Amino acid sequence: MVSTRTDLAVESLENLKNEKTFSSFKGVEMEERSREGFSVTTVSVTDEAGAQAVGKPVGRYTTIDLRPYFRRADGFFLRACRCLAAEVQALLPVSLADGVLVAGLGNRAMTADAIGPLALESLLVTRHMVERQRQQFRHLLPVSALPTGVLAQTGMETLEHLRGAVEAVHPAAVIVIDALAARERTRLCATVQLGNTGLVPGSGVGNHRKAINRETLGVPVLALGVPTVIEATHLGGAAAEETLFLTPRDIDGKVGELSRLIGYGLSLALQKRLTVEDITGLLG
Repeated sequence: MVSTRTDLAVESLENLKNEKTFSSFKGVEMEERSREGFSVTTVSVTDEAGAQAVGKPVGRYTTIDLRPYFRRADGFFLRACRCLAAEVQALLPVSLADGVLVAGLGNRAMTADAIGPLALESLLVTRHMVERQRQQFRHLLPVSALPTGVLAQTGMETLEHLRGAVEAVHPAAVIVIDALAARERTRLCATVQLGNTGLVPGSGVGNHRKAINRETLGVPVLALGVPTVIEATHLGGAAAEETLFLTPRDIDGKVGELSRLIGYGLSLALQKRLTVEDITGLLG
C-alpha cells in the first residue's frame, strides 16, 4: 500500500478526489485564486465529517504556490512578501493590541528542519522596543520571538516552552513556523501552508508531539509551514522496514531563501505601517 502521508491539506483533498470519495463529503470546500502573481488555494473544513475525510481539524488552510518566486520575475521577493502578508492577515484575529508571539519550531542544526528558527532571524522583533520607549514606537505592534529547539536538545516539549512564553507575555495570538512533509515533489520548498487550527509538531514524519492550538495555549494559533521533505515511497521507491525521507539537493539555499521570505512576510503582516525597506533598515 502506497503511503499518503502529507501535512498539506490541499494534498489530502487531492487524495480524496483521486479516490473519488470527495463528492460524498460536504464538509470540505476549496477556493482557488491568484494574489500578486501567485496561485493561492484555500481549503475550508466546515464540519466533523469533513475533518475526518481530510484528516485535519475544522478550520481554514491556505496554500501559496511559490514556484513563480524561483523564476525570478520582476519584483519576485516583494510580491511574495505582500502575498504572504495578506494571507496571514486574513487568518489572524481582528484585534492584536496585546501583541503576537512567533515561535520557530525545529532543529537549527538540521537544514530540513531549520526553517522555523531561521525565519526568526528575518522577523522584526519589537516587544522590547515598545515596552521601553512606548511613545517613540507606538506605531509598532509588540512582537516576541521564541526558537523552541527540539525535545532532544532541551528536554522540554515545544508545548511546554510555548505555555511558559504565553503566560509571560500574554499575546493576542501565537504564530508557529515549522517544516512540513509533502506528498508531491513539486511542492517541496515551493509551497507555504497557513492554517488557523495550530499544528502537531513532527506529525508529517511520524514523530507526533503534543498539539499546539487554541485549546492547549488559550489563544488563537496560526500555523505556517513549508514542506521540506517527502517520503521515499511517493517517488516510486520500494517499501522498506525503515521509513526514508528525502530533501531537494539544493535544500540549503531553498531553506535560507524561504526563511527570509517568511520573516519579512510576517513582519509586513504584523507591522502594517512598514514597508520592506523599513524592515530591512530596522533589522540592520
